[in-house]
Amino acid sequence: MRSNEILIKPILSEKANALQEKSRTYAFRVAKGANKIEIKKAVEAFYSVSVEDVRTIVVPGKNKSKFTKKGFVKGMKSSYKKAYVTVPVGETIDLYTTI
Repeated sequence: MRSNEILIKPILSEKANALQEKSRTYAFRVAKGANKIEIKKAVEAFYSVSVEDVRTIVVPGKNKSKFTKKGFVKGMKSSYKKAYVTVPVGETIDLYTTI
């Protein structure tokens, strides 16, 4: 996989912003087939930083339902993989200029 296929998008939420300020950890939505080594290389190549640690988690899909004119519709939101990347002291990733 190429680095632009591995990193789908950064996660910009209140929890992710708190992790950035507290422990230099950044959250990314990544491809399901990517492993930690590929994620580390992709972040280092795309953002020009060195990576200390990579933690991954697969977020399970959720059941969704809605009421429409046709009646009750049941569906499923797909699952995705999330990666938490920690960078060393003194290095940062500017997520807002690369969006």
